[in-house]
Amino acid sequence: MLPTNRNEHFPRQQSGTAVPLVCTRVRALLSRFSCPHGELAPLIAFVGCDGAGKSTVSDAVLAWLRESREAEACHLGIQSKTIGEALMKLPLVGKTIARLIAANTQRANDTLKNHDTPKSSEGEVPTTLAAVAIFLLTLRRWWRFQKMMELRRSGVAIVADRYPQIAVLQMKIDGPGLADFQGGNAFIRFLARREKALYAYMTSYRPDLVIRLNVDLETAYARKPDHRYESLARKIAAVPQLSYRGAPIVDLDSREPLEQVIAQAKEAVEARLAGR
Repeated sequence: MLPTNRNEHFPRQQSGTAVPLVCTRVRALLSRFSCPHGELAPLIAFVGCDGAGKSTVSDAVLAWLRESREAEACHLGIQSKTIGEALMKLPLVGKTIARLIAANTQRANDTLKNHDTPKSSEGEVPTTLAAVAIFLLTLRRWWRFQKMMELRRSGVAIVADRYPQIAVLQMKIDGPGLADFQGGNAFIRFLARREKALYAYMTSYRPDLVIRLNVDLETAYARKPDHRYESLARKIAAVPQLSYRGAPIVDLDSREPLEQVIAQAKEAVEARLAGR
């Protein structure tokens, strides 16, 4: 059962660290979205690399969960590729947006590649345009998160495809996109601070259960041939490091037969939600 005390949604940081003042201010600003009393409906999050079967398994669990309670799906990924394709189809400005995306794609890929390595703290700083785009994606994720929280407060259980996290500072694995860059102009640093505050808020709400779907590189690439091989490799390497503020995590091998994976996921959910 999730805590009913509002302060318990924002657990203390580990000793030796300080909560940034900006986080406190943002929490106060966002408090109007939060209900200080009452129990939140259950939240089950499915996480893993692209090609691990998150959507397929979570859809099956959602249909099963709806047999016993009201439940809805929520996608908390950034979906940057989908958004970019939609923007390029806009009349009048579509071609201009396409040129801007093409001009920034290589640098963005190089930046994220450096950012995804263990020595990323001194990686290439994104352009101001790229930083704005990253921050807007974070805002979109925060907005979807808020809509999800409204459903939970109204008693609707949530099955989430992806969930924001700060254990691994990689945007493509649901972490912040600006947190680990050093330098940049004052505006980029401003955006990085705001992004950090938004992630502090979102991650302070722990899922009731995280189902982490694991997959090997070759299987993931066979399922997602339109994804870059190197990008999938980095995501797979990061998945075991994902954590969610102490939320229970169940690891499943998505290479096993789909029916078996779904059955294992249902069993884990049923055990966790027993009595709720």
